[in-house]
Amino acid sequence: MEASEQTVRQDDQDHVFHSWSAQRNLNSLPVAGAEGCHFWDYQGNRYLDFASQLVFANLGHQHPALVAAIKEQAERLCTVGPSFANAARGELARLIAERAPGDLNHVFFTNGGTEANEHAIRMARLHTGRFKVLSAYRSYHGATGASITATGEPRRWGSEPGMAGIVHFLGPYLYRSSFHATSEDEEARFALEHLRQIVEFEGPHTVAAIMLETVVGTNGVLLPPPGYLAGVRALCDEFGIAMICDEVMVGFGRIGEWFAVNAWGVTPDLITFAKGVNSGYVPLGGVVISERVRESFMDRPYPGGLTYSGHPLACAAGVASIRVFEESGVLEHVRDLGERVVRPALDAIAETHPSVGEVRGRGLMWAIELVRDRSSKEMLVPFNAAGEAGEPMSRLANRCRELGVWPFTHFNRLHVAPPLVIGEQELRQGLEWIDQALEVADSYVGPQRMS
Repeated sequence: MEASEQTVRQDDQDHVFHSWSAQRNLNSLPVAGAEGCHFWDYQGNRYLDFASQLVFANLGHQHPALVAAIKEQAERLCTVGPSFANAARGELARLIAERAPGDLNHVFFTNGGTEANEHAIRMARLHTGRFKVLSAYRSYHGATGASITATGEPRRWGSEPGMAGIVHFLGPYLYRSSFHATSEDEEARFALEHLRQIVEFEGPHTVAAIMLETVVGTNGVLLPPPGYLAGVRALCDEFGIAMICDEVMVGFGRIGEWFAVNAWGVTPDLITFAKGVNSGYVPLGGVVISERVRESFMDRPYPGGLTYSGHPLACAAGVASIRVFEESGVLEHVRDLGERVVRPALDAIAETHPSVGEVRGRGLMWAIELVRDRSSKEMLVPFNAAGEAGEPMSRLANRCRELGVWPFTHFNRLHVAPPLVIGEQELRQGLEWIDQALEVADSYVGPQRMS
């Protein structure tokens, strides 16, 4: 018998401890079902999922091919320990390696993105024999020991002091350049000079890895300017540092590439992934490993493992997902919609709404950066705003939901990250609703600003 809305809500409030939240006043929406690019509540209110949940439902909800693959695998073999060979696990590893750049031919499976980053850091340290890991301030790498320390944004603060050896640096962000750059070329050059200084100040012989999100996700949808990733690769090669690219959010099609690094022609030593590999139908993540890193563990054991590494149900969903991508032309679909539909629509929104400071993105991952004043670039809400200070963004998000689109928001930004299988009509409708909702943000601009 299906639980009632009241039961779902009460059980959640009484017994579920929610992440990143003060527990007292939580009122989570009970979700009754989902299909394709929509989910709905028990009252029948439907929402167009412009967040892909937490940017993981790349193939949408209840995709029949993924559901069938999980059922078929469950009937054959539900689970098996990681020390055994398994058809689903081996096939998925091969499919991932075949789509990864360069000589990244090996996959270590985890249960999610934070574990993938934990193990990538460990691999880099053991491979180089060094200790320090450099990561960007505007970053999120996960919520466990090493990954939360590597995270650069405020969610790190509550876990400090964290793991020793993490050093943060400033990455490129032309709209709010820390280097007073006036062009993408300058931003890339100045950011690389800054990173080189950090390496030199820390001692190159102590630096195991430079870890970065290929495209910064939650913290702004910041695409690297031309030449930046290649410059990081060259810096790593010069000093024998491992390059780790965190693609937990942008891997598997989000910007129209199997791996986002492919768009910039760069091959790191390690790529971490999760989310889009199987759209989160069963928890799965991993590290794609280069030949030279793997060589470090040919004659000594790798000191790490997970009970559910490469779980058959999760891997079966991953295999099915890759097949759907190729049979349905998902990557081409994403590239087409991103350039033909999203970019011009957001450019028009930027022209129309004085609260929009900048729009940026690629494929089906975009950010609308909101300001109170375009000239000063004053953010619509303060950095890390909460409670009353964050009310403008709360009002904006609520208006989006009233119209029928469920948004992804962070600080002063509204992100556009729908499932990659979204149809053109659905996409245009969601963008139209966002256009309407932005009147809320506009009310805080200039002479119309509300108290």
